[in-house]
Amino acid sequence: MARVPAIAVTALNRIRRTPHLLTRRHRSRRQAPVLELAARPRPWTRGLGLVAVVLLGAWLGLLAVGNVRVPVGPMNTTMTLRPSLTGGTKINVSPLGALELNSHHGPVRLDVNVDQLDPERASALVDHPERLSGLQDEVAHDVEHGTLDLALRSGIAVVSGATALGLAVYRRPRRALAAGGTALALLAASGATAYATWNPNSVLEPKYSGLLSSAPSLVGNARNIVTEFDVYQKELARLVTNVTKLYDVTSTLPAYQPDPTTVRVLHVSDIHLNPASWKIIASLVEQYKVNVIVDTGDTMDHGTAAENGFLDPIADLGAPYVWVRGNHDSATTQRYLSRMKNVHVLDDGRAETIAGLRFAGIGDPQFTPDRSNPPGADASEQLAGDRLAAALRDQRTAGTPVDVAMAHEPSAAREVDGEVPLVLCGHLHHEGDEILKYGTRLRMEGSTGGSGLRALEHKYPAPIEASILYFDRDTRRLQAWDAIKLGGLGETTAEVTRHLPKENQPGAASPSPSSPSSSTPSAPTSSAP
Repeated sequence: MARVPAIAVTALNRIRRTPHLLTRRHRSRRQAPVLELAARPRPWTRGLGLVAVVLLGAWLGLLAVGNVRVPVGPMNTTMTLRPSLTGGTKINVSPLGALELNSHHGPVRLDVNVDQLDPERASALVDHPERLSGLQDEVAHDVEHGTLDLALRSGIAVVSGATALGLAVYRRPRRALAAGGTALALLAASGATAYATWNPNSVLEPKYSGLLSSAPSLVGNARNIVTEFDVYQKELARLVTNVTKLYDVTSTLPAYQPDPTTVRVLHVSDIHLNPASWKIIASLVEQYKVNVIVDTGDTMDHGTAAENGFLDPIADLGAPYVWVRGNHDSATTQRYLSRMKNVHVLDDGRAETIAGLRFAGIGDPQFTPDRSNPPGADASEQLAGDRLAAALRDQRTAGTPVDVAMAHEPSAAREVDGEVPLVLCGHLHHEGDEILKYGTRLRMEGSTGGSGLRALEHKYPAPIEASILYFDRDTRRLQAWDAIKLGGLGETTAEVTRHLPKENQPGAASPSPSSPSSSTPSAPTSSAP
């Protein structure tokens, strides 16, 4: 057996003793006494410190990035979440002041700063007033979108701020993540509290400050205008009724006195979305025992589908409604009216007999709700008038001559001269009467809506105008008409003036049956203020 060298034996012995030496050294280290200079912090102190770091970091985060710019309707606003003991919403309208809403309770407050009115969106709202009906939904959508965006950004800002400050104070990733998680939990609890205590009626009881302190009286007046507008409409209608009754009592017109067999036609035009017009028309229908209503167009303002509901009262006016399209009325408007009961839409020279009179009309060839004047506009109006004149000739050839023609623009109406005794039109927003070269009488109506939504574009508001046309049932010729004029918006004047065609005035010779009408204009015979 070979002998092992002494040096190898010594190395093996050292390897065997190594685990025991390491164990003794580890035990000696673990059992070494630890010197403490101060007592360890208590758990609740450590917790308060974490909460302080979380709150401070969250506040710094909100200050840094916790706001969003949101367009709300025609306004540009900035929405911000702020720490608060009472919650609520504060709306700042610089430099007028602010109003506070008790919208919710919780540790966060919503600040809304109205920065400015956006000129483009405001102008679009003025130019397209039909959007007013959907403005409430639009504003609600804008606010909802802004609130969700603000909530997302605020959550990121709060968590990021608390985490960053936690890392700076503790210098331990685990403590920093604990601070961020705590901040997120506090934000979620705050949101849940605000949602649970949300008070949508708080907008009805705002608290004003600054110059807005006088706002309650202004808001009250604005509410009265809205809530009492129906009263305003009824008062206008009552004014018409009273004036026409007074006219009946005081008028002495031996030259012409309507009898029960007279066909009474109410001519209206250019209502332009004025809801008060329906009350006035209904009053005139009842007072004058109107047999048929004739509307020469521009009943709408932009001809959108959103405006169609404005036409619904036509069904309850108490008389057939004959209508031609104006340049503010669209094909959508025409289709909507054509489906309504008791409404007769005339276009392309179409003729109908209503209440013993035969009417024919043509819609305006232009659709220009922006009041533009495109190239070729005059030519298109003349062409439309020529088409209507051709249709009138065809009706006469067929043995069904037309008594009254209808068009919106006077330029189109003039093209039927000599083909019909009477042509009605509107468009220019003022009343007029003219005998054309070949004997046709052109009657132009003013705005029965007082120019509607555009009433205040001029120095003085446009009057509300309409006419009652009296036709002999046998001859189907115009015998007289009453021009009715109400003062415009904010005015309380009314006037009824009776006019007689030249041939119906005392001492005038009877017109030839073959002539469309007399060759001289009429003169007013009586009026009642």
